[in-house]
Amino acid sequence: MPGYDRADVERWSAEPDKRPGRTDFQRDRARVLHSAALRRLAGKTQVVTPGIAQESAAAGGAGAGPARTSAWDASPRTRLTHSLECAQVGRELGAALGCDPDLVEVACLAHDLGHPPFGHNGEQVLNDFAKGCGGFEGNAQSLRLLTRIEPKRFVRTDDGDLVSVGLNLTRAALDAATKYPWPRGAHPAGPASPKFGVYEDDRPVFDWLRQGAPPRRQCFEAQVMDWSDDVAYSVHDVEDGLHAGHIDPNLLLAEPERQDIFRVALARYAPPGAEPDELAEALDRLTDQEWWPHGYDGSAVAQARLKDATSQLIGRFCLAAEGATRAAYGSGRLTRYAAELVVPRATRLECAVLKAVADRYVMQHPEQERLRADQRVVLGELAEALSARAPDGMDPQFRAEYAAAGDDRARQRVVVDQIASLTDSSARGLHARLTARPGPHDG
Repeated sequence: MPGYDRADVERWSAEPDKRPGRTDFQRDRARVLHSAALRRLAGKTQVVTPGIAQESAAAGGAGAGPARTSAWDASPRTRLTHSLECAQVGRELGAALGCDPDLVEVACLAHDLGHPPFGHNGEQVLNDFAKGCGGFEGNAQSLRLLTRIEPKRFVRTDDGDLVSVGLNLTRAALDAATKYPWPRGAHPAGPASPKFGVYEDDRPVFDWLRQGAPPRRQCFEAQVMDWSDDVAYSVHDVEDGLHAGHIDPNLLLAEPERQDIFRVALARYAPPGAEPDELAEALDRLTDQEWWPHGYDGSAVAQARLKDATSQLIGRFCLAAEGATRAAYGSGRLTRYAAELVVPRATRLECAVLKAVADRYVMQHPEQERLRADQRVVLGELAEALSARAPDGMDPQFRAEYAAAGDDRARQRVVVDQIASLTDSSARGLHARLTARPGPHDG
């Protein structure tokens, strides 16, 4: 494949193709698409918890527009729909820059596979619970799932044991899906950062996939995936917020509301050194566009205009990155470590403002705050109950791993793996079963 060498398409365990004629990256894409882990993302929170958006909208909230009740409100984006949309964005942007489109799509489909129930809220709870075995990070969990947990291929060790190698993807695919290519405590910004991409007991496969790679540097395809992720969720979260009635576009013109948005952007999303005036200019650039949705009433015409705005924003952000990258590196094929994705600062500021709008009006919605507090209790209690009663409550796959674990640290990691694999609803169901108090006639 042009732009990729033999090392890029190597697999941890060599295996023949059952269907000649496919490329190695087409095989990778098929494996991720057919994985149970990808299907489970349909039941995992993106921003608004599946099944409660209508309740959340009906609750109203500070700064929100009139709440609407519709079939749309009951079907917010999930981790699965986000991953599919990210994959579409990344595939087109990657192809325009010379990447193998199947490879970029694999990375986008796989980038959220390790996220636990209840989204980033659940990630924080599991990180606290897993301190004794190296913590929890959704991206490190994704690598663990791709290379160990998802059952696809087993190999026999020298001792005769069968060991899972997960989906057994190519080196380039695993590298492209690695958003944070460093272990815990090695973040380029300093050891205090909670972001990392590999647990210590997964270092052998990580070191293998990173052979020849510059330390702590994302490959080009991973950079395309990372930006596609930002584009997809910043744009679509605002779209969902408008549909649900949480965001009133007119408030984006009101100075007190704008200052709230800029504070959120500076605290969480803006590039280093950003100033409120830059963010104001970025928001103004967006609201000055002819296609910007200055009103939304849920009608078919309004829905079409909003969908057009969504398309315009995605095109705006991707074309800006494509143009700036081509200006820096020319018109040739850009792959692996031959280039860096260049995203103009003005574009990053516009994306940061959109993220802050969704944060301010959707994530900080009072009903969402209440639900997140309840989710933290549920997941914390589930982790303690499962740890105390294991292997009771575990799926057969993790029950076997728990029995084979050699020490308490390894057993705790298996408990974390089990919980991370659950959907939101299955986490609540298992919590209810493991924490139920016997009635007077039980037992």
